[in-house]
Order: sequence, then C-alpha cells, then structure tokens
Amino acid sequence: MKKNFNKWNKLKEELEESETDVYFNEWQIWWITIWLNLKNESCWKWDSFRRPVLILKKLSSKTFIWIPLSSKIKSWTWFVNYKQNWEELTALIYQIRMFDNIRFQRKIWEMDEKDFWTIKKRLKSLLNL
Repeated sequence: MKKNFNKWNKLKEELEESETDVYFNEWQIWWITIWLNLKNESCWKWDSFRRPVLILKKLSSKTFIWIPLSSKIKSWTWFVNYKQNWEELTALIYQIRMFDNIRFQRKIWEMDEKDFWTIKKRLKSLLNL
C-alpha cells in the first residue's frame, strides 16, 4: 500500500489547532488518531489514521500513556493476548507511547480489570521495574 504522507500532514495540522475536552480514565479503550507508520511499526486501521488503544496511565487531564491493540493474535514476550466482548485481541506492549487527548476519536469500551493488571504486570516485568 502506498502511504499518503500529505494526507497525514494535513490531519496533523488540523489536530494541532483543535481543542478537546475529553474525560478519560485508565483501562478504557479508545479509537485514537495515530500517525502514518514507517517500516515495521504496527499499522493503523484503514485510511483514517486510527487505531484502538488501551489507556494504561492517565498523566493529566490532557495526556496519557497508551498501548496499541491488534485483532491479530501474536505470541511473543512483548504481546499480551486477551478476550474482549467475545473477540480475541493482542496488546502490543512494546509500542507503549505518550499522547495528548486531542487524538481521541471515540471510546469503545473498558477493559476487564484482571486483563488490565495482567498487561501492567507484564510491562513492569519486561522493563525490570
């Protein structure tokens, strides 16, 4: 697939100018606007530059740490598989990032508390914290 960098740059400019007042919390799952990925980075959904993510840590009312989610089941140390509403998903914990809440598009659901803590424990273990 040919990547449309111009479309992404236009969307980035629009996001930069926007003001958002979104209420969010840890263990919620949201569709967020995400960048155009390069080479081996995990891809977004369709051509809308969006991806479902888990809110791992709320840093402030405007910023958060997130982990991308995938519907492709993967097995490796840096992945955590779980079920959400009868769907198998994978948390890609190796791609943890921090973003501003202007990227929020729509809340999808809240993750089960047990799965949330499993992901946090795996990340802590992998980072030797």
